[in-house]
Amino acid sequence: MFYSSKLYKILSMFLSTYFTTGRILFMIFFIIAFIALMIYSYRKDLKNHKRYYKDAGKKVLIYGGLIVVVFMAIRFFTAR
Repeated sequence: MFYSSKLYKILSMFLSTYFTTGRILFMIFFIIAFIALMIYSYRKDLKNHKRYYKDAGKKVLIYGGLIVVVFMAIRFFTAR
């Protein structure tokens, strides 16, 4: 309990020093509006996503795995 109250005190001091009430309210409104617009936009384009980005997850997984393997190989062969 002591740790959380101390953390709360430090956090509230930091927020009150750098952010006014108006800025905090603007940030909250902006984050909520941004997330809502992103959800709306994604749902609006859902048909296009299914059509144009078919199997994109597999490609990302393959290329990401390839990058990890190359990185590990470089680390393995350059280790002293």
